[in-house]
Amino acid sequence: MTAATANAGGWLQSFTAAADAVDGFVWGIPLVAAIFATGILLTAMLRCLHLFNLKNAFKIMFGRESAASGDVSQFGALCTALSATIGTGNIVGVATAIGTGGPGALFWMEVAAFFGMATKYAEGLLAVKYRRVTPRGTILGGPFYYIEKGLAGRFGIGSWKWLAVTFAVFGVLAGIMGIGTVTQVHGITSAVQRFFDPAFDPSDMATGVRIFGNAYSVSAVLAGAVVTLLVALVVIGGLKRIAAVSMVVVPAMAVVYVAVIALLLAGNLSKLLPAAELVVKAAFDPAAFTGGMVGSVFIAVQKGVARGIFSNEAGLGSAPIAAAAARTDEPVRQGLVCMTGTFLDTIVICTMTGLAIIVTGAWEPSLGLKGVDITIEAFRRGLAFIGPASGWFSGFFLMTSLAFFAFTTILGWNYYSEKCLEYLAGAERVKALYIFRTLYVAMVFAGPYLTVSAVWSIADIFNGLMAFPNLVALVLLSPVVMRVTKEYFSR
Repeated sequence: MTAATANAGGWLQSFTAAADAVDGFVWGIPLVAAIFATGILLTAMLRCLHLFNLKNAFKIMFGRESAASGDVSQFGALCTALSATIGTGNIVGVATAIGTGGPGALFWMEVAAFFGMATKYAEGLLAVKYRRVTPRGTILGGPFYYIEKGLAGRFGIGSWKWLAVTFAVFGVLAGIMGIGTVTQVHGITSAVQRFFDPAFDPSDMATGVRIFGNAYSVSAVLAGAVVTLLVALVVIGGLKRIAAVSMVVVPAMAVVYVAVIALLLAGNLSKLLPAAELVVKAAFDPAAFTGGMVGSVFIAVQKGVARGIFSNEAGLGSAPIAAAAARTDEPVRQGLVCMTGTFLDTIVICTMTGLAIIVTGAWEPSLGLKGVDITIEAFRRGLAFIGPASGWFSGFFLMTSLAFFAFTTILGWNYYSEKCLEYLAGAERVKALYIFRTLYVAMVFAGPYLTVSAVWSIADIFNGLMAFPNLVALVLLSPVVMRVTKEYFSR
């Protein structure tokens, strides 16, 4: 090893350690507590509106308003938002939460999602109320506009645009620097390599494909190229093409994924009630059910709430960017539709994944499994009744699910970050948008080969930093949410 290589390695380790430290601070207790507290505040102010109007929300989702303004249908806007939220968090995030926090983490994930529905309702309402039509005739809205327009002149501060710009900058960086590109495509190629080339040795330059001085399996390289091509074909078409793809892929994959887990749970029906009881009891005393191998109630709460927020993104400010484009003139109607995203993402899909992990015992610390391997083991055990092919099917199904979920997340975050750029640069600057799309596709192409752990931490950092300006606006504009809600239901 040369001195230059050693110095580079030392610098890289220091940078990674610094990024991990910042990531731990951003996604620490203050942010998680702030998002949780905002959800509780809105739930109390709205008197559990999301609980009593869930059925109505699903009816509105598939309806349409005559002569309403907007770029896509309300269902299309929801699918665009779901494309960014239903992803690796539903498969890997749940397993990580239960693996480190015990079965009780699933309980706190549900609690976070319950209050998060109120947060998503407020985000969707404000996004439609304060959106605007760009010079190109498209709709632009989200936290940057309800911060700038909604808070203007309030509390003795003439302009809050600085806070709106802060959110938009973090939104662009979150999309381009990792959460929408590198981390997702890397997840896809890793899943493909794990299934097709499980014995591949990255240090074997003879059998692998050499790229940037490192070796990668042929399957991983091909998967990365295919994903890059598909992303380019979709994102160049803008929101309508993203929504069109999302309206097909997201519901189809969600239905298939839920159906397979339902089959797994049906095959282990006798264990379902004891698993549910374990979730509730372990939420308040995890050590008693793990032999002390999994930490305290504090760890269960932290992991459950954090992973739940990471999965459904309630409070981060991403979903209202898609909600603003919905074809509706009623902010409350879109708020109701928006909150169903959290219900479907966490309360339905994450819960079913969590129960599958718990009923099969795949979470138990004695197995020494982590992340997606916990979920794979859960499917292998839970579907054993289908025969010897259960192991192969489990690996193939989860690889496919991760690939499709991560692919749609790439599309959703392209839209989010592009809209943030439109706010910063001006929607009329079409050239800037095309340059951004080209750069976005380039980052997707490079993603499989940027394996530095710091990239994942950087993605988390920008994603988390988006939440701070958004939460300030949600709390300060909560009286507006209350007033608009009352006016709607009084009619």
